Amino acid sequence: MAVHERRLAAVAWLVVTTMASLASARFIVEKNNVKVLSPASLRGHHRAAIANYGVPDYGGTLTGVVLYPGAEQATGCKPFGDDTKFRSPSGRPVVLLVDRGGCYFALKTWHAQQAGAAAVLVADTVDEPLLTMDSPEDESPDTAFLANITVPSALVTKQFGDALRVAAAAAEEVVVRLDWRESMPHPDERVEYELWTNSNDECGARCDEQAAFVRAFRGHAQLLEKAGAARFTPHYITWFCPDAFLGTPQCEAQCINRGRYCVPDPDGDLGAGYGGRDVVVENLRQLCVHRAANDSGRPWVWWDYVTDYHLRCSMKDNKYSTACADDVVRSLGARLSMDAINKCMGDPEADADNDVLQTEQIDQVGHGTRGDVTILPTLVINNVQYRGKLESTAVLKAICAGFKESTEPHVCLTPDMETDECLDNNGGCWRDDKTNVTACKDTYRGRICQCPVVDGVQYVGDGYTDCKAVGPGRCAMDNGGCWKETRQGQTFSACSDSELNGCKCPAGFKGDGFQCQDVDECSEKLACSCPHCSCKNKWGGFDCKCSGGQIYIKAEDTCIAKNTSAFGWLVTGLVLTCLSGAGIAGYVFYKYRLRRYMDSEIMAIMAQYMPLDTQHNENQPLRTEAAQLQA
Repeated sequence: MAVHERRLAAVAWLVVTTMASLASARFIVEKNNVKVLSPASLRGHHRAAIANYGVPDYGGTLTGVVLYPGAEQATGCKPFGDDTKFRSPSGRPVVLLVDRGGCYFALKTWHAQQAGAAAVLVADTVDEPLLTMDSPEDESPDTAFLANITVPSALVTKQFGDALRVAAAAAEEVVVRLDWRESMPHPDERVEYELWTNSNDECGARCDEQAAFVRAFRGHAQLLEKAGAARFTPHYITWFCPDAFLGTPQCEAQCINRGRYCVPDPDGDLGAGYGGRDVVVENLRQLCVHRAANDSGRPWVWWDYVTDYHLRCSMKDNKYSTACADDVVRSLGARLSMDAINKCMGDPEADADNDVLQTEQIDQVGHGTRGDVTILPTLVINNVQYRGKLESTAVLKAICAGFKESTEPHVCLTPDMETDECLDNNGGCWRDDKTNVTACKDTYRGRICQCPVVDGVQYVGDGYTDCKAVGPGRCAMDNGGCWKETRQGQTFSACSDSELNGCKCPAGFKGDGFQCQDVDECSEKLACSCPHCSCKNKWGGFDCKCSGGQIYIKAEDTCIAKNTSAFGWLVTGLVLTCLSGAGIAGYVFYKYRLRRYMDSEIMAIMAQYMPLDTQHNENQPLRTEAAQLQA
């Protein structure tokens, strides 16, 4: 029997089972938005289906000019030529429109990318709902270009494609904006994502792609999880053996737990190499590694284990085994518990359900905005299936698009990930040039104008034209935006820390608090207006002098003699004593009246619950008993 025939025989029963499942599968077509900006006759929004290859610009936009290559090259199935470089008259990026049919979708995109296109729209040729353009499954040298596709692609309806084709043939530019900002849900400050993968390393390009992704993305994933910004969950697809095949060599070689959980033979030859059951066991172990790591508070250790297992325990090196897996676990030290992993895995030979794998089969079924998981690898971010190449930077961008705006972690705001729009004219937001405080906050999707909090001080305003510091400590930030001036070592300010907002000129000044001018108390007769007084104005106050050696009393705006006679001092003392006595007497009288009032109130309240002496004599025994208790 040929190798190809043995492969078909080994998986034939799984194909029957899978096809029955796919008959009712729910496949979700992920979409982005296409907005026509010009000409005016085509303005409006249209939906497009994101391709399952290339790099969709999740969280971003691309504005370009639609070009159509012409009837002879309409499908894009042949290279456009080494000298062909599509350019728009206005210099905007080119969005190449090609027709469906004739070759792989991905090949059209590759040819367009080589000819200078920044994005590709494929126009459907029949009226039907949008579908997801996938990459070819056949592995051959002719499909090596897949790894090099870096531009986004999308399928548009026949009606929209026809309209774009006609408009592109006219003289006026057709300008469109491809928008992926809402293609990825971004509800909060944490992203939940999952990878449906496989521990098998003999399935060709797909297996190599998954192993390479885990190695490359491990650093990003661990940083996100350690910061609490993301939650990752690995998953593994399994099928079951139909009852008619229980006990057959196919089922024995590819299943555990008596046919409940199966994976196709890695090389398709049941009599050689590793069997599908070996893959199921290792898949189960990797699930349990994640559970044990999660229970220890270090879920990111899963990435270390899987990366090391791929390197140390390869099928190609004949080391894909439990013994090698145990060595990897031990090498990770106390971060993983061998006992916890073995307890989680259970007995693969038992004729019973395995809770871990049973949960995996349930999770394969789509729910909410997520479709069924039927192929590997499948990446799901915020319950939406990721479309595009499984490449470290592309996936990180998609994850960054899943954060609520302004909550993205630092890794999403590096120059390699996005453009800092606050660098260009401060993003059109407010900025205080004196303190360099700005309301522009860079985000993965662009920027927001939001009055900031600086050193614990809150700024309030619209963020575009105005922001003011409010609350405690505001005077430390450019004096709260209020007036402040220093002359000859003396400083006056219109900002007061005792006030939570606003500006008020201090005593001796007048103005709106943002500008303050000195008050001339002398010329305006606001002070030093007593007889025998001479007034001299100064910045922020005044000097008042009395003639004849008298002393100026500022509070009374009057002058008194320095050398007052004994009788004068006696009179002054008596006056002060009288004033003090009157104040004390008033206070005592106030306390007396208050005490009388409180006593009457207390008596009235007690009268409701306890008879008093002034009441009828029949209450006398109660009064006597109360008196005895008090005694």
